[in-house]
Amino acid sequence: MIGSQKSSKINSLKDQYSRVIYNRHELYDMLYDGEDISAVIDVDWHEDFEKYNTALELNHDNSNRFSPIEKLVKTIEDFDYDNQSNWFMPQEYKELDVYSFIMNKCSDEPSVLDRVKQELIEFESRGMTNLLRYMIYLVDHMRKNGIVWGVGRGSSVASYVLYIIGIHRINSIQYNLDYKEFLR
Repeated sequence: MIGSQKSSKINSLKDQYSRVIYNRHELYDMLYDGEDISAVIDVDWHEDFEKYNTALELNHDNSNRFSPIEKLVKTIEDFDYDNQSNWFMPQEYKELDVYSFIMNKCSDEPSVLDRVKQELIEFESRGMTNLLRYMIYLVDHMRKNGIVWGVGRGSSVASYVLYIIGIHRINSIQYNLDYKEFLR
């Protein structure tokens, strides 16, 4: 069985697409212990799950119904691309010209412009443009709703583009940080 959450008591495996895999005995334990199984939807089909769904239906309860897991026949790259293009965000962000957005926010200093262009080329070559769009949306959403986020964490502070977007507050050019540390 596959679900998006991991029980604190269970050491489940992940498949090649990083989906959490539970066996039916782990599911029984989760149900018995009263754990929230609402995120567990798709399962490796077993007759017990059909009985479970039938019992829910007889009780007019449509919550936590299971369905057979979709067998994926795609490369991990295609799986990642499909998931990145299906992120929830308003249409205006999906259509955002990331290059223009970033270039309009940075200074006209030639060394800064060169650095930003290099980083944007690297993001584009890795197929991460939708990720940048989502990060712009996320930062805008947090600002509009008064949600506080961290100053910066790990190698992400090496990216000046992420600094411009507002993901972190560390000016990587000022501290001479190499963006390749983040994008390796």
